[in-house]
Amino acid sequence: MRGFVIVLMALALSACATVQKLDAASDVHALLISIRDGDRATFNTLIDERSLKQEIQSRLVAEARRDARVPAALAAMLAPSLAEIAGEALIRPEVFRAVAEEYGYRRDMAIPGPIGISTMLKPLDDGRVCAVTSKGGPCQLIFTQGPDNRWRLSGFAGDLSRLRINR
Repeated sequence: MRGFVIVLMALALSACATVQKLDAASDVHALLISIRDGDRATFNTLIDERSLKQEIQSRLVAEARRDARVPAALAAMLAPSLAEIAGEALIRPEVFRAVAEEYGYRRDMAIPGPIGISTMLKPLDDGRVCAVTSKGGPCQLIFTQGPDNRWRLSGFAGDLSRLRINR
């Protein structure tokens, strides 16, 4: 009996994760369409700009401080300001197009529907979901569900060099 209850609980948790991934996949699909089409208005509704900008900025500052070519005092003084400017410039659909292409979503291709996208989403312990480039691969894009139940891009865990302004 105890084994049956454990299996039942595992199935219930698995179903919750699947529902969460399917729910998020609809908004991720819309985000990918906005990136493909360069639709900044829709893109802006599908990102958590404050969280995304903060995360990118903190990573840029950390990288500047680790760079042995930059004196520590200079990095401490300039990195936050430069990160602020970079954060503003990087949060645009055309910048994230290269990231979408890593997932195989090129401009000349149809974007899969939410069910297909859900297979590349992984639930995180804190209630967020992340997109991976391959099953079991590392998180690249992180999505958080807002109070309005929409899932928004809130973090970028990929290689920052993938975010380029001149796309």
